[in-house]
Amino acid sequence: MAALLCVAACTTDHSEAEQPTRSRGPVKPSRATAAPAPSSAQPSLRRPPELEPDTSLAGRQEVTTGNATVPYGMGKKGDALTIAVSCQGKGRVTVVVQPVQVSFPLECGAPQVTTIANQVAVAGVERGGAVSVEASPAVHWAMTIGRGMPAEVEPPGAD
Repeated sequence: MAALLCVAACTTDHSEAEQPTRSRGPVKPSRATAAPAPSSAQPSLRRPPELEPDTSLAGRQEVTTGNATVPYGMGKKGDALTIAVSCQGKGRVTVVVQPVQVSFPLECGAPQVTTIANQVAVAGVERGGAVSVEASPAVHWAMTIGRGMPAEVEPPGAD
């Protein structure tokens, strides 16, 4: 039986909210284009998000517009996969993790940078695969993929 562990942190203007994880079909990859971050008085997206110190790097995509697929290599049995995505611009980013068919959306804030980090700990993430991103044309995004021990899950209602 596969277990899904999703730890989500979405930051917009320094507030935190959880973002659900859901299964979805594969995303057809297409070419991404590197693009400079938009200029504005707000902080701009300049580099991929950072991972927790105890997480090892498995893949990275610099600031991009358009759709892209980022491969990641094999990990150790029991490792979880962490996918951290930052975006800026008006629109949406949809992230799909292959081969485990896990996906999550991210609504991007127009002037502010929005970041989400999801941890996936299901059977199959120890194998290599790819993370595909579908992005609205007006969105600049960057992604970091990491591997590490799964986060401990608190039982519902435990605060």
